[in-house]
Amino acid sequence: MLAEQISIFIENKEGRLAEVTAILRDANVNIRALSLADTTDFGVLRLIVNDNEKAEQALRKEGFTVGRTKVLAVEVSDEPGGLNKVLDPLWMQNVNVEYMYAFANPQCKNAIMVFRFDDHDKALEILEKHQIKVITTEDISRL
Repeated sequence: MLAEQISIFIENKEGRLAEVTAILRDANVNIRALSLADTTDFGVLRLIVNDNEKAEQALRKEGFTVGRTKVLAVEVSDEPGGLNKVLDPLWMQNVNVEYMYAFANPQCKNAIMVFRFDDHDKALEILEKHQIKVITTEDISRL
């Protein structure tokens, strides 16, 4: 049930982000979601794409360092407190969110939140127990 993201380490300089997205465009890879965290010298670009294999090959060919990380993608109701329906049961069971980002779900009005937890197995159990919809990599690639 875990989804997979790719992470690209990029220099924090003008044009590098555009270079990455052009490589993916030219490889016919569609970006579904992204998050960019930066420091003074470099950044970590986290992406959910429709084809991880193709994306990784194209980026490595151009000299980028690419990693893969397991994450949980969760459907979140677009209403006040929607995110808390996900976070509260996790917090109550001492599951920590390391980072998260979101993207729109074109198939319904709910958002999809991508989470990196300190304990994915425990998080998955809690989400299933609370009937919170977890989205797979295959589901994301079909969006």
